[in-house]
Amino acid sequence: MVSRSFRLLLLTIASAIALASCSSAPAPAPTTSGSSSPSAAATTPAELTPVSLALSWTPNTDYTGVYVAQQKGYYAAQGIQLTILPYASTAPETLVASGAADFGFSYQAGVTYARAAGQDVVSVFAPNQKGTYAIGVAATRADITRPRDLDGKIYAGFGTPDELPLLRTIIRNDGGKGEFTNVTLDTTAYEAVSNGTADFTIPVATWDAVQAKAAGKPMKLFALTDYGFPDQYSVLIVTSGAYLTGNADVARRFVAATQQGYAFAVADPAAGAQAMVDADPNSFPNPELVAASERMLVDGGYRTDANGIVGTQQLERWTKYGEFLYRNKLLADSTGAPLTTEPDWATYFTNELMP
Repeated sequence: MVSRSFRLLLLTIASAIALASCSSAPAPAPTTSGSSSPSAAATTPAELTPVSLALSWTPNTDYTGVYVAQQKGYYAAQGIQLTILPYASTAPETLVASGAADFGFSYQAGVTYARAAGQDVVSVFAPNQKGTYAIGVAATRADITRPRDLDGKIYAGFGTPDELPLLRTIIRNDGGKGEFTNVTLDTTAYEAVSNGTADFTIPVATWDAVQAKAAGKPMKLFALTDYGFPDQYSVLIVTSGAYLTGNADVARRFVAATQQGYAFAVADPAAGAQAMVDADPNSFPNPELVAASERMLVDGGYRTDANGIVGTQQLERWTKYGEFLYRNKLLADSTGAPLTTEPDWATYFTNELMP
């Protein structure tokens, strides 16, 4: 979710700098070998291996596949006893890099900032194959029909480094000047756009916009990629190089069960959404919202790649968005100094754990 991601971004950067100042450089993305993980239909071992996964926000449809896999017994069938760690004040990237969690939910900017600053994090699974962020305005705004109309308007933002360069790039790509007023509102950004005290913000199309529509306050959305902005992975699952070095087989089995959970939700979005609600009913007072979000993720082609597979990552995606961050001097090392050499983006992720 964008509210989660943007708020966590500054926390991630600060935590990365603090942790990296007393730790070694991140390990390279591993190259694992051997046979693919066993089928989730295998007999559950008597002894399960404990594995922890840190959430990056409160339960939402970013996490559907994990909850499905837990509800359906896919982790147990892979010999794993999964503990889901609820969102807390420490960024998942920091929990993973420090060994406090085995895996964690993140997103491309979060991984990039953390790893650039020296944290030992690497992305191993992409639940979504394209970004869910968009520029959003109230649907009633007839004066705003495209990004260049945002010149001179008020942006309700979240206070993180990449927001303004992103917005300026898109507005200029559409023929505008990229000049607007920025007001940091964080959690009240969406309400400000709804009541007219601000003109636009950056919601998650598959959750915030769905929620706004359900509340009778629909948003008009401009997809970032429609205006020449590089696509990005808005949700990822990460671990550390150190964990992979010592637990490669467990990591493979974790990824296999996770992929099976997301694949189930792709095949049956309604059942996937219901598994989320059943797992944590207190977090979802409106089950219809969960179902609508899950259906949008599937019907909108967010979940699967060109081959219908969930979880894969592409070097081109990592490179293009990473170059945007690097060229705008948004990446800092462990001392807080801007990077002077572009990273090797191939080390930021791996597909080697995929079944």
